[in-house]
Amino acid sequence: MKDLKEFNISFTGLKLGKHQFEYKIDNTFFEYFQYQEFENADIKIDLDFEKKHNMFNLLFNSKGVVTVACDVTGEPFELEINGNLPLIVKFGEEYNDDNDEILIIPHNQVQLDISHLIYEMIVLSLPIKRVHPGVEDGTLESEVLRKLEEYKIKEDTIDPHWEKLKELQSNKKE
Repeated sequence: MKDLKEFNISFTGLKLGKHQFEYKIDNTFFEYFQYQEFENADIKIDLDFEKKHNMFNLLFNSKGVVTVACDVTGEPFELEINGNLPLIVKFGEEYNDDNDEILIIPHNQVQLDISHLIYEMIVLSLPIKRVHPGVEDGTLESEVLRKLEEYKIKEDTIDPHWEKLKELQSNKKE
């Protein structure tokens, strides 16, 4: 399992002002969180970290691809993901992450673990339904798609029960 110490930012040694951090995310990162939705992941994270006297402004940007299974066919495909997460970090009495835009950390804390922030940003940037591009444009050849087409209800076919109900309804109007 990957050691996530590289995602701890020791801010006590940082000068006031802007700092840049880069991270490469792959499957071993997600193993730590026991997230197994990806067959493969290759994501770059850019973090703009601005240190001020009593707070930090963070802006995370993610860009990359993950290999996921199509929700329709089960076929694996590469899904491009892009995400961003602006965050303000302030100091307070105790840790509080109830607000999506403001994170409060204790006054005595000397480093910030950003691994869970990166994880949430990536997972939340995924679409709810993942459909292979070949399904959308009709180029994917798949046994599942052939079966779905075979069982597809034809638009011109009307269930005889509905036909009887339509007759009853039209007789009622007369």
